[in-house]
Amino acid sequence: MIALAIAEIGAIAQRRIALIVDPTLSHDLPPFLTPNPGLNSGYMIAEVTTAALMSENKHLANPCVTDSTPTSANQEDHVSMAAHGARRLGQMLMNLERILGVELLCATQGVEFRAPLTTSPALQAVMTRLRAKVPPLGDDRYTAPDIEAASALISRGEIARRTDVAMPELSA
Repeated sequence: MIALAIAEIGAIAQRRIALIVDPTLSHDLPPFLTPNPGLNSGYMIAEVTTAALMSENKHLANPCVTDSTPTSANQEDHVSMAAHGARRLGQMLMNLERILGVELLCATQGVEFRAPLTTSPALQAVMTRLRAKVPPLGDDRYTAPDIEAASALISRGEIARRTDVAMPELSA
């Protein structure tokens, strides 16, 4: 059930990312959230990455019990696969943290494109925390470090603390 929840949260976040980078669905934000579309690809590859991570989590969410096989000279004819089921959650959480990290990057960039409009104090605190680690995306650059920095903020619970949302401590 935990695996299904992780996969579903990732799928929902990935769809929000897809909406915000798509110029036909993002209510006049620039394509892929770049100030120079056509010359730069912005967050296009980051969005594609989230689609791959989402798909991997969907695959990993399949019940591990279906992969049971008899063992011990057929004395143990049904193995629960519980250890494997639990172990996969670590990879799924890392994938989800990356998806949410990209969502954080895209959402922040999108809100910044709406200036001079402002957002809530809680969201502004989140954006300020992210911008202390990751500058806005102008011209294309290697975004893996940005994704890792944003994912680390998610993983450590720093974003949840900025919004005063109660969040359990999770570790992969």
